[in-house]
Amino acid sequence: MDYRTIAGTDLKVSLLGFGNFVFGTNWWGEFSDEQGIALQNRAVDLGVNFFDTAAAYGNGRAERLLAQTIQYAGRDNLVVSTKFGYNFYNDPGEEGGHRERKQDFSPDFLRYDLEQSLKRLGIDCVDLYQAHNLKLPQYQDDLFETLARLKEEGKVRYWGVALGPAIGWREEGYNAFIDHDAAVVQTVFNMYEQDPGREFCQIAQQRRRGGVIARVPTNSGILDEEFKSTDHKFPESDHRKFRDRNWLVYGLKKNDIIRPIARKMGCSIRQLATKWLASWPTLCSVEPNILCEADLAEFAQACDGDYLSSETLAEIDRIYATDFDLGDDAHPCDWKSSTSSTGTVRSEYQPPRVTV
Repeated sequence: MDYRTIAGTDLKVSLLGFGNFVFGTNWWGEFSDEQGIALQNRAVDLGVNFFDTAAAYGNGRAERLLAQTIQYAGRDNLVVSTKFGYNFYNDPGEEGGHRERKQDFSPDFLRYDLEQSLKRLGIDCVDLYQAHNLKLPQYQDDLFETLARLKEEGKVRYWGVALGPAIGWREEGYNAFIDHDAAVVQTVFNMYEQDPGREFCQIAQQRRRGGVIARVPTNSGILDEEFKSTDHKFPESDHRKFRDRNWLVYGLKKNDIIRPIARKMGCSIRQLATKWLASWPTLCSVEPNILCEADLAEFAQACDGDYLSSETLAEIDRIYATDFDLGDDAHPCDWKSSTSSTGTVRSEYQPPRVTV
């Protein structure tokens, strides 16, 4: 297992991170407590030391399951991350629902939410505390002042932001790193949706501080080769029913183009996608959806430190830059934006300008 120190911190995390979101919803099926804990514990056995959860996952359930793995591994052997900001105590939502629930980033709620998370996790300090789907209007001075106090009090070691729920929020990531010195920015980042993730990686590299956590690293299942046909039918509980049809139609075509590269490397497409992410020096952890031990073993094997050559990276860059020569319909989906009048912007790369 490859381990990376997040620049500017003393957090050394496994490249393969275990995000236990799947135990907080039924979008990927049902998991008993015993199944979830066993899978987490197996991850520890394979070298995973970075576990990322959130208070809102299953309204506290995912944190309670992680508490069992903390006991299994020993507190000092894990880097524990959780998230804050969803007031599920007052807005519990519906099981399996897709509606974004009420958020609260006020100092009082932040402290309350943290204390509840610490109790559920059975620990007295969170290694990494992430603002859960924080939007630009919520970037308030009292939030960052409270996070600083919590660090001084020893309840939080470092903090960051987790961007979402959809892809985008470029300004939020820039602001977190450049204006507020966040330890991490977590974002949708994968070989078929490269921006704004690579911009965040470049900002961290220029500043020599901070790291990027990649979520949705397999493009919502496309790079897992989960779908065999453009006629695939998504069940009502599956959030991917909201993605545009071009994502599926052209995702399968992109796989056909990428597959020979993966075969040449002697790996699966999703292992190639993991190795591509790992090639970014400020990418600190990759968090795929891990649903079984076979998934866990395959992703762990891809995080062994044996990554892509400069020639292979250049080939993938060229293919991506031309939308795989499939036309504009194959271009990545529009992003969400807090600054656009329409709420969305076209996906595109912009070289980040950073004053170091």
